[in-house]
Amino acid sequence: METAKLGKTDIEVTALGIGTWAWGDRLFWNYGKEYGEEQVKTAFEAALDAGITFFDTAEVYGPGISESLLGQFMQQHRDQPIDIATKYGPLPWRFTKEAVAEAVTASLKRLQLPIVTLYQVHWPFTFFMSQETLMDALADEVQQGRIKSVGVSNYSADQMREAHELLAKRDIPLAVNQVQYSLLHRNIERNDVLKTAQNLGITILAYSPLAQGLLTGKFRPEKYSKPEGPRQFKPQFKAENLQKMSPLLQKLDELSEKYQKTPAQVSLNWLMCQGNVIPIPGAKNADQARQNAGALGWRLTAEDVQELGKLSD
Repeated sequence: METAKLGKTDIEVTALGIGTWAWGDRLFWNYGKEYGEEQVKTAFEAALDAGITFFDTAEVYGPGISESLLGQFMQQHRDQPIDIATKYGPLPWRFTKEAVAEAVTASLKRLQLPIVTLYQVHWPFTFFMSQETLMDALADEVQQGRIKSVGVSNYSADQMREAHELLAKRDIPLAVNQVQYSLLHRNIERNDVLKTAQNLGITILAYSPLAQGLLTGKFRPEKYSKPEGPRQFKPQFKAENLQKMSPLLQKLDELSEKYQKTPAQVSLNWLMCQGNVIPIPGAKNADQARQNAGALGWRLTAEDVQELGKLSD
């Protein structure tokens, strides 16, 4: 199985992970109505069967349900190494190092784990707790053996540099910055986040790598139907925007035929070809998990990577 390192740590995880925001989320993903625990458990099992052992969650997914489900599912695979990444929310009432420790304790309890592979700060918020206090608290957790590595999420280039410098004072590398990144969302290439991460040796965890389904081939201008759920309110899912995407969608179809892969698998592979990028697509059922796994074990040519980049820029 293809693996990738988390930044400059010695930790290796599968080169593609599974995002579990939808596991328990009723607000956006309609968990409990369109699908439930049985379906996401099959996604977990299918991912493991395909060799994917890296799962990303957060204390606010559900809230807490996503972590709890992962904790339950892992009990049947105690002999199998599974890497879990979760996230801490820097909420207003959390303004001490003790609050960070309490959050770690709660996540580990839900996950039924003594240690988690990666612990990330979900978003930058330093009004009540300074970045220095937060990073110092996370460094304490690494040294106490409750988290293996530290990451951030949704951090700008400057915020990432600051976190990197603060952790370096404790001889701990900043392992990852989890940000939105896909063929249809390439802001990190323009706002210095990707370049800074590459220069500092920080891995990018790419969330929403399939642009919430736009890169799967499911939504097409020639057979347009208004999407259901929250997607119907997003401008990128409107017919006129899908029409603008036609050249990219056509190229994905062409490459799908060339490589005998799906548009989604081609899109995920394009991200992995960027270097030091680990996509974490979601999976609500076994079929989606297997589809995600099909992005591993092969590579687009440099020419195809460049062509997709031109059409999506």
